[in-house]
Amino acid sequence: MASTFSNLGLNLQATGENSGTWGSITNVNLQEIDNAIAGVFNLTITGSTTLAFTTNSSSTTFTDEAGRNKTIILSGSLSATTVTITVPNIEKDYIIINNSGATATISSGGSTTVSIATGSKNIVVVNPSVTSVLTAVPSATPGGVTTNVQYNSSGSFAGNTNFTYDGTTVTALGVIATGATVTNAVFSSTVNLLTQSELRFQDAAGGQYVGLKSSTTVATSYTLNLPTTSGTANQVLQTDGSGNLSFATVSGGAAWQAVTSSATFTAVSKQGYFINTSSNAITATLPASPTLGDFISFVDYSGTFDTNNLTVARNGNKIQGDASDLTVATERAGFTLVYVDATQGWLLQNN
Repeated sequence: MASTFSNLGLNLQATGENSGTWGSITNVNLQEIDNAIAGVFNLTITGSTTLAFTTNSSSTTFTDEAGRNKTIILSGSLSATTVTITVPNIEKDYIIINNSGATATISSGGSTTVSIATGSKNIVVVNPSVTSVLTAVPSATPGGVTTNVQYNSSGSFAGNTNFTYDGTTVTALGVIATGATVTNAVFSSTVNLLTQSELRFQDAAGGQYVGLKSSTTVATSYTLNLPTTSGTANQVLQTDGSGNLSFATVSGGAAWQAVTSSATFTAVSKQGYFINTSSNAITATLPASPTLGDFISFVDYSGTFDTNNLTVARNGNKIQGDASDLTVATERAGFTLVYVDATQGWLLQNN
């Protein structure tokens, strides 16, 4: 009866066969089994390579063939290329360590292969029934490009420019964190709280909080710019109508200004002016775009309005319903103008 052969090509000797060489063939078989279990083969490659493997071994002399070994270490000086390493199409697994400088595509002759980048390693399993090579562990090859943080993408490493780390700074775009606690976070761009979510400032115990959130409907987006200083006691926040906030002192009347003798000046709403016309007449120009309730007060500081008049220039708005400037020639006059609307303009509150 003739010898038969195992999956690894080992000689399964029939009864009475190979007289005088039985021991040598058996020793070769044992060495080849040892290679399949624990053998390491260093292979220097210069291009695509087929691992050496004798299909049916009847030799009495052992030859260390790459295709029989458990671990294959690829070395070489290849660069920026891909080579194909063809392994025997038999039931077997390999540990492939690729130090060749090129990407190694492991194939058993079929269309299903495994790619191992240079500097990486993997375990591959050959399925001869479909002539394919399967990955036994996820690929250790990083996905994406330099600085991309790795994540599991269907069993493989992947990377994305939306999540990076350069050794100092982590950059994450489009982050959704549910129930996460972040300590000392620093944001260098806009933070969006979606769907009327609150920004909550918790108390020292971490129980109660003060929350800020948007109105249900905002007609036009706007930004509020915080004051540049902390203000003083009892001041309140006010806006200039353009989103700039500042601290201001609450006052029930005009904010009175220092005595002025300038020949011309532009008056500001909610301010009061002591007017000194002892040396010259003075023209005070009213604001161009007043709103309902704006007021301005004037007082004859030197009692000389009768000598050098005060002229209040209307600046496009009516005074007392009249499209004319107001001339004040009454000594020691003191009065307040309050704006109501475009029809009547500025009206005398007192005189």
